[in-house]
Amino acid sequence: MSGLEPFGARLRRAMDERGPLCVGIDPHASLLAEWGLNDDVAGLERFSRTVVEAVADRVAVLKPQSAFFERFGSRGVAVLEKSVAEARAAGALVVMDAKRGDIGSTMAAYAESFLRKDAPLFSDALTVSPYLGYGSLSPAVALARESGAGLFVLALTSNPEGGEVQHAVRSDGRNVAATMLGHLAAENTGEEPLGSFGAVVGATLGDLSTYDLDINGPLLAPGIGAQGAEPADLPGVFGAAVRNVVPNVSRGVLRHGPDAVALRDAAERFAEEIRQAVTSS
Repeated sequence: MSGLEPFGARLRRAMDERGPLCVGIDPHASLLAEWGLNDDVAGLERFSRTVVEAVADRVAVLKPQSAFFERFGSRGVAVLEKSVAEARAAGALVVMDAKRGDIGSTMAAYAESFLRKDAPLFSDALTVSPYLGYGSLSPAVALARESGAGLFVLALTSNPEGGEVQHAVRSDGRNVAATMLGHLAAENTGEEPLGSFGAVVGATLGDLSTYDLDINGPLLAPGIGAQGAEPADLPGVFGAAVRNVVPNVSRGVLRHGPDAVALRDAAERFAEEIRQAVTSS
């Protein structure tokens, strides 16, 4: 199986050319209703197709949230498969937001679902949970390397409940989040221009200067827009690592639908604001 160019290299180029923006595809029931769509497979398909057609040819990354498709069963997953294929064909990189995490053969099967090059849901990267131990992700790491894909590992999430795990201090004095960042830095050692193994770090967390975010890999940063963070906040949160941040905007763009031009304009505005914030820091 011949792999693609490594995800990190492809992501760096896409962010430099299209701007460092990830647009989420989150077709939850309330947003479908705002668009005047029914909460059914037809509404799901119309929503997803509209977003892909509006922005996939101009943003660096699209991030479908698999749960909002899975809730419709096999027909919803079929819509997800089509959305992923069409987004990638238009030039966007696809990060599948599935947050999978398990051990052994089960983790390997999750990896094959999203990271095997000929899989129906093959994506450029996958979000994963390391809280069965970072080593449990080994099958996903190995397959990502083989196929030229990447991973985004939950490290410092913005939900308040995350702290009870992520801020827990280990016997060596480091907390769990710092440990995960250290593992990722090791995975990315020597990679140029950017490693393929990134962390999920919330843009709403404020000053993170006590953490070493320079992992030579991308930092997927939810929280821009409706969750309260602004593009101008990024340098203060991420410091010297800000150039490797992939800010995720979902509702801030999606609320402008179903008008495709309005969706496109919103995505371009966010991309430009983020580019200015990152390059002026």
